[in-house]
Amino acid sequence: MTRSNNPVSSTGTRNSNKDYSPSDDPADALGSDSLDDDLDGEALAPQELPGSVPTVASKAVDNSPRIVSVPDDLAGERLDKVLAKVFPEFSRNRLQGWIEAERVRVDGTPGKIRQPVPLGATIELVPDLLPEQLAFTPEPVPLEIVYEDDTLVVINKPAGMVVHPAAGNWSGTMLNGLLHRYGEAAAGLPRAGIVHRLDKETSGLMVVARTLEAQTDLVRQLQARTVKRRYLALVWGNMPDEGTIDAPIGRDPRERTRMAVVKSASGKPARTHFRRVDSAIWQRQPVSAIHCDLETGRTHQIRVHCAHIGHPLLGDPVYGRARGKRSVTPLPDGFARQALHAWRLGLIHPQTGREMQWRAEVPEDMAVLSAALGLGRDEAGEFDETYYEDEEAEGYELEDDDALDAEDDDQDDDGAEEHDSDEDDSEEDDSEEDDSEEDAPDQDERA
Repeated sequence: MTRSNNPVSSTGTRNSNKDYSPSDDPADALGSDSLDDDLDGEALAPQELPGSVPTVASKAVDNSPRIVSVPDDLAGERLDKVLAKVFPEFSRNRLQGWIEAERVRVDGTPGKIRQPVPLGATIELVPDLLPEQLAFTPEPVPLEIVYEDDTLVVINKPAGMVVHPAAGNWSGTMLNGLLHRYGEAAAGLPRAGIVHRLDKETSGLMVVARTLEAQTDLVRQLQARTVKRRYLALVWGNMPDEGTIDAPIGRDPRERTRMAVVKSASGKPARTHFRRVDSAIWQRQPVSAIHCDLETGRTHQIRVHCAHIGHPLLGDPVYGRARGKRSVTPLPDGFARQALHAWRLGLIHPQTGREMQWRAEVPEDMAVLSAALGLGRDEAGEFDETYYEDEEAEGYELEDDDALDAEDDDQDDDGAEEHDSDEDDSEEDDSEEDDSEEDAPDQDERA
């Protein structure tokens, strides 16, 4: 075993996953079309989801009864087909569900999907609330608060929690919990104050703004790279002592629900600095514990970069096959998520200007996994500014043959985006930084 500098601790505060379950769908990693997990000024501007669903602040939802007289030319057709024509704003599947739930009456009698609609019939529909209409409502989602003041809050997110509502995860998200905890103050902010994201199955620290001024400042800090985030990752293989992975990331042109290292213009610059803090042999396979510091913030950056150099994260259901069979070997105690934890966070307080840092102990599932693998448990030191500036550290530079040829990466965007909308959210995401030159939102912008 090599030097041990791992923050895994057998004592102290641990996260509990009892309220959240690991995703059954490995593609939950892409819940949005953005290539970034850190939000920029444009992303914080007021916007709405399809169907006029507000981003945060809720609008009145019209679920009052709707009554129509059936046109003569539709008489005799099946009820579900008639409904699809007279209520085109709802999908046929949803209308069929409402028929089965007895939310549709024909001349005062509960309807049947296949029944013919008589001439001159009157149909009454009582819509149920759509999942996306319930998405931006307060819910008592438990949040582990690490630090809180009037300007910002630091949260230790457990694995299994989605940060922001999206298709497949319309409720139970961190945003829902923020709306419940902070009420109108959070509802008046873009995305309830969220400025960056973590993947659903990634645990660790996140900062959330409590005022628009703080949100604007934090977005600018992310762009200026004064927000420091350090991750603990457990990977396959013997990683070098330290280095930098410098390789652009974009959508995988061969499988557009994934990200990949790409060499075309569609790839966005991405840099990950790493240090090995421990290594061990488990079942005749080398494993390493590494610290990763992000210089940029692309979706799945750590996971993609580590897989790209042949050291995928243990348990990663999306990128874990880069080393063949051993990367999908069942892990101890049924560990079944990417072994990634955002354990250190540092920033300049938007109000006081003070440098502040926080730490989140490694969650119990990763601590148990580390112990079973034989990895050490000593704490690491403070953030090292020279670490970001060390030009002599061993690095991985992108070679033309290493990247995917993404010259067709811009094809079929519409279809890919539609497909992505069916996946679970991950906001996922390895919490990553946006290099956009877009300005942060004006202080009078609201969601």
